[in-house]
Amino acid sequence: MLKRTSTLLFALLIALTGAASVSAASTESETVIRLSDGGITVDGKAASSDPGSAVYVGADIVYYKAGQGSAYGEGTAAEEHTAEEAAAHTVVTITQPGTYRVSGTLSHGQLAVDLGEKAADDPTAVVVLILDGADITSTVAPAVIFYNVYEPYSSTEDTKGVTDLSKAGARVVLADGSVNKAIGSHVARIYKEGTTKKLHKYDGAFYSKMSMSISGESAGTGKLYIEGDNEGLDSELHLTINGGNLDIKSQDDGINTNEDRISVTTINGGYLKVNAGLGAEGDGIDSNGYLTINGGTVVTQSNERSPDGGIDADMDIALNGGTVIALGTRNDASSSASKQTFIELAFASTQAAGSVVKLTDASGQVLLTHTADKAFQSVTFSSPELAKNAEYHVYINEVQQQYTGNSFGMMGGFGFGERPGNGQAPGEGEAPPAGGSGPVPGQAPPEGSEFPGPRPEGMPDFPEGFNPWQNEQSADPDAVGSTAFVITDTVHSFSGISDSADASGKQRVTFSVNRGAGLTGSASGSKPQLTSIEASADVPDQDVQITVTDVPSENYSETRLLSELQGSFSDILPEADGTYRLTVAVVSGNAEYVGVSQWQFTIGGLPFADVTPGDGAYDAIKALYDKGVMNGTGASSFSPNAPVSRAAAITALGRLLGAETAESKLFPDVKPGTWYSGYVGWAIDNGIVQGDNTGKFRPDDNLSAEHMQLILDRYAALIGKEPVALSSAGAQLTRAELAVALAALL
Repeated sequence: MLKRTSTLLFALLIALTGAASVSAASTESETVIRLSDGGITVDGKAASSDPGSAVYVGADIVYYKAGQGSAYGEGTAAEEHTAEEAAAHTVVTITQPGTYRVSGTLSHGQLAVDLGEKAADDPTAVVVLILDGADITSTVAPAVIFYNVYEPYSSTEDTKGVTDLSKAGARVVLADGSVNKAIGSHVARIYKEGTTKKLHKYDGAFYSKMSMSISGESAGTGKLYIEGDNEGLDSELHLTINGGNLDIKSQDDGINTNEDRISVTTINGGYLKVNAGLGAEGDGIDSNGYLTINGGTVVTQSNERSPDGGIDADMDIALNGGTVIALGTRNDASSSASKQTFIELAFASTQAAGSVVKLTDASGQVLLTHTADKAFQSVTFSSPELAKNAEYHVYINEVQQQYTGNSFGMMGGFGFGERPGNGQAPGEGEAPPAGGSGPVPGQAPPEGSEFPGPRPEGMPDFPEGFNPWQNEQSADPDAVGSTAFVITDTVHSFSGISDSADASGKQRVTFSVNRGAGLTGSASGSKPQLTSIEASADVPDQDVQITVTDVPSENYSETRLLSELQGSFSDILPEADGTYRLTVAVVSGNAEYVGVSQWQFTIGGLPFADVTPGDGAYDAIKALYDKGVMNGTGASSFSPNAPVSRAAAITALGRLLGAETAESKLFPDVKPGTWYSGYVGWAIDNGIVQGDNTGKFRPDDNLSAEHMQLILDRYAALIGKEPVALSSAGAQLTRAELAVALAALL
């Protein structure tokens, strides 16, 4: 098996990039541009200054002018440039379709492509730039910019993350064996005169207003270095990288495609290294729409201080192939529909620059060794070598790591009786949520109710005491995490990762919040109450890190040291509706202690990732969740299509109606004092349920919609109302269908 290490990754560049490269257009049709501070040549002759020529020199560079006032645009004083600085730049402009091979150096200049305002609708308005040893530096604007070429897509067309830019008008090819540099600035937003509408705004050192592709020649060995004083490589619509070797350093985002909810950044091949966020903030790759990685090798890192990620997208992130190593403070969650296996690691505290991340399989075979350039707290790794239903181990600086939470929820640290979502545990004698989602804390789960249906195929064996389907977490606040990272169809994210106490030899610490009462969610527009954080050992406040992220990770991430939050714990908490995770941990550099505790909470809305406002059952599920009638099957899952046990359905109906519970001995398989027995007794007394032909209730059997319809009809007759009609009588009842039916009785 091939080892994937950071050292070998670079050695494999040629093999990896060559497969995804494309050939340039025929050399017979090439126009050769030679750059030089002493003069520009085109096909061996001095470049024309006539704007009507295919290539000309002398256009004014677009830049943010100094001293223009607030009516001019949105630039800061630091983004302004003088006329003298701009005039020192030579602009080389391509005005006609064709293939152009560019080499040489411009120490103060710009390469621009502008085929006219009508080019966007003209399929022949295509420029292929073959960069063959080009070195361009601009201190006032992008070093390379495409203004107007053919655009094959509409800026309003949602392609769902799939684009084909083979016909795009902006095409860049990196010549085999060449080394190219684009060191550029940016242009802050300039208004159209008399308005606040955008006239110019170019954020990246290498920029295209139209969709753009970047490829290698046949061997795929060409290199492009991009350095940006703001962003690095930008496209206003779509961007595809097919091959070549790109190395990007930027003060803000490394790569950005910026049409909201539309843009697609696609990587099909090549080698891409991004060191972004060298300033105050910045993502490695930031798509305002989709990010799709189908091949190649992608190594990215974001700013280490701001809540940014190595990969970030407002829509789906699809990891379908290649090798991806993304480090950040908070990587965005990748899509579960990705075609290639991936693992997401959220560390409980910040890992220092220079830390070595290693991942091995159960036999010790190394799949990843990567040394971080900067501090990080999140790692996303995808590789053809990763497999589902296999055990992996994670190490930081050769110390084995453990996790306390995964895609289903937390393994420990909720504390006794805390309910994810709103912090409320069922009262004494009350039943847990419908669907068999968990026992009353301190009681054993009813026989057969551990899972609300068949155990999902491929689900791993979890540590003792951890049930990923149950809504109530471990009642033991001292629950130990697991060092076995097992990826399945439904588990790929692991949180609360820290040094294993056993492996590190450090003393294990647990934490409590709100004097042990846990963290309670809140209504829309208000923050949860967080008044205290306490450790089980005397850990210095400056060695305790608090992190809050949304679940799944998309929009929110804040982290502070406990010493920074004294008297103002609420400063770190969000206000927007959503589901969040609070992690309290000993910092990774502490030599004596190690420990992590986590809590999940919800602000407004539903805490479930598998139920969205557009779903038909959303309003019903939310209404029942808000009333405590139905909870989830996990900390962030409702499982709307899962079946419902007979006991759970009767319990939910009784809780909804505020029924007075009553024990009954009619059914020998209903044990008095269980979480559902009182509601079964109520249903018996009111003629709502009957047993099977052997006189049993069969509480753990899944209930069919047909039988639930009979129950609803009997209840309607009892209270003198029209019965509620289920949508799928005769089929197996699902949790979503039960929610819709019960909500109709509110």
